[in-house]
Amino acid sequence: MPRKGGVVKRPVTPDLKYNDALVSRFINGLMRKGKKSTAQRVFYSALDLVGQRSKEDPIKVFHQAMDNVKPLIEVKSRRVGGATYQVPVEVRHDRRISLAIRWLIGYAKNRPEKSMVTKLAGELLDASQNRGGAIKKREDTHKMAEANKAFAHYRW
Repeated sequence: MPRKGGVVKRPVTPDLKYNDALVSRFINGLMRKGKKSTAQRVFYSALDLVGQRSKEDPIKVFHQAMDNVKPLIEVKSRRVGGATYQVPVEVRHDRRISLAIRWLIGYAKNRPEKSMVTKLAGELLDASQNRGGAIKKREDTHKMAEANKAFAHYRW
């Protein structure tokens, strides 16, 4: 981070197929080694598969999954007088989206299915129905914050 001024946040251009900035951010999170076209192919194929399996609008299922996975509170380490406390803090909007994207992609990769398309489609469907690994991660994060509510007065 620079010493003077702040970091200017660059705007994310919406994707071409759905004209949605959140889809574009998800594709950027999915991308590895600069291969954006591969990430787009995987994501759009996964959405097509979601549409076939759920018989609903795949973009609505995607947004529902994102909303279900976004965490509201998390814990941050705070060192006070030689002891480190896990202090619950509210999550900023941008960080909520980033964490949701990271968790969805991470838990999709760990699924047992064959291809990334089916893994991602399965994780999106599970997350939209409040199931799956990403939802469990959000619940664990909320439980950790709830358990450490006593240290909330150390918030800065």
